[in-house]
Amino acid sequence: MPEAMNPILLVGTELPLLEGLSQSFAALGLTTVVAHSVHEAREIAVHNPPLIGVISRDLAAPATADALSIPLAPGGALVLYRVIGSPQVNLSPNLQRVVLADLTLPLERNRLIALVQHIDDRARTTGRGYGETGEERSTPA
Repeated sequence: MPEAMNPILLVGTELPLLEGLSQSFAALGLTTVVAHSVHEAREIAVHNPPLIGVISRDLAAPATADALSIPLAPGGALVLYRVIGSPQVNLSPNLQRVVLADLTLPLERNRLIALVQHIDDRARTTGRGYGETGEERSTPA
């Protein structure tokens, strides 16, 4: 049986939304970590790279360099979200290229859960993203 999966990193300032997502992922047996800024997320991810980073567009757009520098577990992905009614924020082309999905929450909550389950299943199948830290990955095989 593989070790525990690297966490799902939720980044945003919408506390009720993030708490609801955390509870939904916990019900699926997944671990989450919440950060309130992209800089905080980067600091958290350095010590325990997430398999998936779910980041608010409002925070990612002005901090593109920080968002792109968040370390992910092998096979990891970045997902951006915006809440209903928030103003449209333009993303840099670099950020647009690395994002797996750009969702509107809570409307597309089921799509987010399906994406996370797919990435989790892929990680379980390949053995990637389970118990791998930056130190373990840097060790030659």
